[in-house]
Amino acid sequence: MGRGIYAARKAKKIRKKFRWKSTDFVRRALNSAKKADPLEGAHMARAIVLEKVGIEAKQPNSAIRKCVRVQLIKNGKQVTAFCPGDGAIKYIDEHDEVLIVGMGGRKGRSYGDLSGVRFKVVAVTDISLDELIKGKKEKVIR
Repeated sequence: MGRGIYAARKAKKIRKKFRWKSTDFVRRALNSAKKADPLEGAHMARAIVLEKVGIEAKQPNSAIRKCVRVQLIKNGKQVTAFCPGDGAIKYIDEHDEVLIVGMGGRKGRSYGDLSGVRFKVVAVTDISLDELIKGKKEKVIR
């Protein structure tokens, strides 16, 4: 690489070319994370529960994690969302409206021992799931 007084243009050109080898740069430049995201860049989304499902945990863990298949109201996409908390699935029925958020994890991918699950339920029919589990509030029957 040249080190002369006029070498900056060439250095800049080379840097511009090789930045595309970095996955972090490519994701940022092409907005790929936002395009692939069912929530379309939003933190939360409202959804309708389609069915309750039990998902087996990956090795070495052994459990059936309680999840729900939901359809997002904003764009009609279907995703699987985890129901955190002991007995939380009891408070969620089919056709309920739930609020889902991303679970955290590797760059928007699945979290922990749950394969294919990227989201978790935080509220059911505008009542916090945490408060329902603790018994502080009751679910409104419509």
